[in-house]
Amino acid sequence: MKLLHIIASPRHGESNTLKASEAFITGLRDHRPDVTVEVIDLYDHDLPSMEGGNIEAKYDLLVGRPIDPGHAEAWSHVESLIAHFQAADAYLITAPMWNLSIPYALKYYIDCIVQPGYTFRYGSTGYPEPMVLGKKLVVASTRGSDYSAGGPMHSYDFMEPYLRAIFGFIGITDVTFVCGQPMHGSPEQREAALAVAVEQARDLAAGPEWADFAVDQVAAVGAA
Repeated sequence: MKLLHIIASPRHGESNTLKASEAFITGLRDHRPDVTVEVIDLYDHDLPSMEGGNIEAKYDLLVGRPIDPGHAEAWSHVESLIAHFQAADAYLITAPMWNLSIPYALKYYIDCIVQPGYTFRYGSTGYPEPMVLGKKLVVASTRGSDYSAGGPMHSYDFMEPYLRAIFGFIGITDVTFVCGQPMHGSPEQREAALAVAVEQARDLAAGPEWADFAVDQVAAVGAA
């Protein structure tokens, strides 16, 4: 099983969020000897630009036209990023909550890979159809406050609904969140919140849903 670890935390070794995701990876390796982990660090990766020729190529695809030859070379960088994403069997996103939502680097990455004819397509009725099927996603996150369901801050959480929606849009509906919260209370609260997230990550990795997970559907990469 190939796991793609998408890092959207700029703090690297100082990141509390990475501690939770690393606990998941360690636990998964303990229970899945077949797992391989590939990392894409979004703060250390040259993502393709989504303007100019690339935005024109996207609109060509949206209306069913072939990509203009003058835009093909630039668009190939987008295709390579999508192919890299599609090659994984499962995904782990490491992303702290920023301003109630996701870090800009993760939004940029999503805007690159969510493309018509690659990760979704429009059917004959005009409604979008997902193309990334049978895969799993874990999101490891830390939040300054506690945004748990039922709490006073829950309605301010735009991170989890967005990520569930956008990855569900392309077909990834098996999504689990592991959240360390609150991180901006007392030092004791922060340590306790992180310990809970690390334990949840380990338990998730050891669970039957990951021990027995096998990919049986992989979407092809290619323009519609």
